[in-house]
Amino acid sequence: MEQNNEKKLAFLTPLIIGVSMVACCAILVCGFLSYKRQAGHSISATGSASVDFESDLVVWRGYFTSEAMTSKAAYDKIKKEAALVNDYLTSNGIASEDIVFNSVDITEEYDYYYDDYGNLINKTLEGYRLEQGVVITSENLDAVEKISRDISSLLDSGVEFTSYSPEYYCTKLDDVKLELIEKATENARMRIKIIASQSGAKVGKLISSNLGVFQITAANTGTANYSYDGYYDTSSREKTATITVRLEYGLR
Repeated sequence: MEQNNEKKLAFLTPLIIGVSMVACCAILVCGFLSYKRQAGHSISATGSASVDFESDLVVWRGYFTSEAMTSKAAYDKIKKEAALVNDYLTSNGIASEDIVFNSVDITEEYDYYYDDYGNLINKTLEGYRLEQGVVITSENLDAVEKISRDISSLLDSGVEFTSYSPEYYCTKLDDVKLELIEKATENARMRIKIIASQSGAKVGKLISSNLGVFQITAANTGTANYSYDGYYDTSSREKTATITVRLEYGLR
């Protein structure tokens, strides 16, 4: 009896091992094929869109200075200059509520005296220098552009005025961005459909989507100012906004 059991065991052991090996191979092959289907049955494309738009808000900054032997004299002088600047701006079409005068900065001016070895030996107070900034934030772009290009009459009145270049912004930028995203997404979707149809595949469900950074440049400047983190031009009234969208779809 024991001999029969030993014979059966000797016969079944190789059989069990063989079946197990076949089963393992089948599992590995099925898993590999499943991985291939998951990894290879998708298609992706990047769509882009751009739109031209005009800024609707301008910010113009400048400052003026006064100098005098006493702080009171310098302050009285800069108060008169502030009034002249305000009159100049309002008479050229800038609304008074669009004008903001910053606080006055005061600096003591000294003459320094050194010995032959470069050591400071004395200093004398020569007067006071005051500086006041002004910021114009307006929707009247034409008026601001005009006065920013020609401040000669202000200089002729005795005001030592220094101006910066106007900065242009869009208050409806969110609407521009939404329009861009819609166009770029449709562009990516159309590219995927074309690629799939040419390869005899059918587009399935969306797997993933990625939104690129917004690039806002001066109109007609191309991609020269594009940056990894996105770019926002403020130097030009006419601008171009660009965005990319990457879509990945499954295939069936």
